[in-house]
Amino acid sequence: MNLAERIYYTFQESAQAKLNAADILAEPIAQAAERLVDCFMHEGKLLACGNGASAADAQHLVSDLLNRFERERPALAALALNADSATLTSIADDSDFAMVYARQISALGLPGDILFAISATGGSRNVIEAARAAQEREMTLVALTGQDGGELAEMLSERDILICAPGDSLARIQEIHRLALHCLGDSIDYLLLGA
Repeated sequence: MNLAERIYYTFQESAQAKLNAADILAEPIAQAAERLVDCFMHEGKLLACGNGASAADAQHLVSDLLNRFERERPALAALALNADSATLTSIADDSDFAMVYARQISALGLPGDILFAISATGGSRNVIEAARAAQEREMTLVALTGQDGGELAEMLSERDILICAPGDSLARIQEIHRLALHCLGDSIDYLLLGA
């Protein structure tokens, strides 16, 4: 297989992974969109977090909510907990990196708010601690995970939502996550603005 064929194969594999995920993820993404719109309509906010590519996804989601997705609409209250390097490094230095999100949630999270926790494996210690802090603050959790959802999926309650990308390849899971976030942005716009 030459390099161009390998790249072609990767495109095919990515497209198939997304198609396979559609049946599994359409309903939980729709539920998350409805829950988020309800949160925003009741003056709640979304707090999002993740690590590495998942941190970038958290910031992407927040920018789509604060600014816009594909259509003009009022700004929606959202904050990426991984975007403030001074706060992250301060908490990591004075406490423990596992607490960088939980500490912020303890200060900023309110009952009725939503934590959007992103972890491709569901096993990121600081995201799990964030979920625990959110539960203590009576927040709803939306977990965007992959594989089997890991420990993060296991700790969800009935009011929480699991969006778990199928498969084992982290690259394919992350690609599905980005599509799920775009579906979420489109669904929120549809619920708020109509067709």
